[in-house]
Formats: sequence, C-alpha cells, structure tokens
Amino acid sequence: MAKFFITGGSGFIGGHVVDRLMNEGHQITVYDNLVTGKKKWIEHHLEKKDFKFIEDDLLHFDALKEVMAGHEIVWHLGANTDIVMGNNITDYDLKNCTIGTYNILEAMRQNNIDKILFASSATVYGDAPPIHLSETYGPLLPISLYGAGKLACEGLISSYSHLFGIKAWIFRFGNVVGGKMWHGVIYDFIQKLRQNSKEMEVLGNGKQEKNYFMIEDCIDGMLCAFHKSDSACDVYNLGCEASVTVTRIAEVVAEEMGLEGVRFKYTGGARGWPGDVPVVHFDTSKMLKLGWKASKTSEEAVREAAKRLISQLT
Repeated sequence: MAKFFITGGSGFIGGHVVDRLMNEGHQITVYDNLVTGKKKWIEHHLEKKDFKFIEDDLLHFDALKEVMAGHEIVWHLGANTDIVMGNNITDYDLKNCTIGTYNILEAMRQNNIDKILFASSATVYGDAPPIHLSETYGPLLPISLYGAGKLACEGLISSYSHLFGIKAWIFRFGNVVGGKMWHGVIYDFIQKLRQNSKEMEVLGNGKQEKNYFMIEDCIDGMLCAFHKSDSACDVYNLGCEASVTVTRIAEVVAEEMGLEGVRFKYTGGARGWPGDVPVVHFDTSKMLKLGWKASKTSEEAVREAAKRLISQLT
C-alpha cells in the first residue's frame, strides 16, 4: 500500500485513476479546485477511511505544502484542459500548468517526496511533420500556450529530478477517451447532433488525423512505466500508433446515435482552431518494450467512448 497525492483527481482522467488506486488498496488524497473537475466522479469514495478530498488551488503554495506532507508519490494531473481558452487568456496556462507544477515540485522537495508521475501532452511536439514521433524528436516547438506550458513543466521536472533526486515519469498523451468526458471532439459531436440530427458543423476540413486511446489503457500505461522503468527521469509516449480523421469520428458518432444521412458542414482550413496541430502520429515502441500496448485502434477507441458517452448523456 502506498500513499498517493493526486492533483486534478476529480477530472476525467483523475477520477478513473482514483478508482483504480482505491481498488488496489492505496491511500489517496485528491487535491483539486473543481474548476473543470466534478466531485461526483469521486463522491463514492468520500466516506472511506483511506481517502481524503481537499478543494484548493495549486497556486496556494502554503496550503499545498501542508497537505502534501506524509505522502510518498505525487500523481500530477491538475492543469488547464481547455487549449482554446488558454490561447485567449494568455497567462492561464502559465499559472495553472507551469507555476502550479513548480509549486508541486517545491512542495515535494520541502516534504522529501521523491516520486512524481506527470501528465504531459502530444502538444509539446508542436507542428511536427507527419511522421511517427518518438520521444527523442526535436526541436520541440509548441504552437499553443497549453503546449508551451506542458513543455515548461517537463523542463522543471527534469531539473528538480537532477538537482534534488526526484524520480519522474513524464507521459505525453495522445487523445485519451472514455466515459466521464466533458469536452473534446466526441463529446462535442454528440452534443451537436442532439441539437440538430440532420446537419453538423465540423471545425477545419475534417482531415485532421490523430491517435485516440482508452482511459483504461492510459492508466495501465502509466502504471506499467512506473513499475517497470527505473530511469531517474524519463519521457513516454502514451497513445495508439493507429490514427483516425475528424470526419471518420463524426461518422462513427452518428452511427452510434443511430443517425443516417447527416450532412457535415466544414468550417475550412487545415486546423480546427489556432494552435491545433492537424496531424499527430505516435511512435510507441518505448512503451512496447516495457510490455504495454493500447488494446484498441483509434477508431475502436472512438466508437467505445461514443457508446459510453451516449449512454451517460441520455
């Protein structure tokens, strides 16, 4: 049994992580400001003796340092999750990603906690060529403030690891999907088709192509690297090497909603929004060598997530 401190533990990924670790018998403290998370995802744990929930902000360093004391492992998921908003409010990712992560690391240093799992993102790769990107690809030149914030966090974590002996597992996620999502292309398409089952707006030209993988696979991958990799600080792509286009996602969602003949109205352009990377392909061979592989293709993951969300939202 270990003592985990989980930031963002009431979010989409965080809620699933909490369920997994509680089922394994660990002691959990969730630290979340509930700006994007939902307390209902973890409310079934609230009365359990090995679970504690603290509603507070990563920017409140003194409170963070105090409640982190006594834990062994930090699972850092807390961050802004709205890329477009982060581009419009230009200090949002700086505060809620970069400075928040600095506060986490400094609280760890002062509390003598030496293990961190960090949720980074494929956005750190920037507008890379349409190749299967490995963890050694560079230079890393993000094109969104969200991606810049995540890359800055990776640098801070690497520095704290080198200087203060903090062991770090950094995960660059593809698109994680499943139930409990409250935003993202699958969720948005479902909501649009509930409003108009005949015609749907699709951002960009529909040819954007990325990898999607299940939330259960995401957690399995993080735990696989955590248990099997002994590096002092390392980076891992987590996702699926297969990809799927936005148009195909729209078709799959319509199929799962039992709709036929839906007209797609494209807004045009290669990007869905400023800062969007239209094509992302992953090289996951590093994780394959550790024994992990996504259980579904990108299209299969999209279809399963659509089924769960449709059931959840109706």
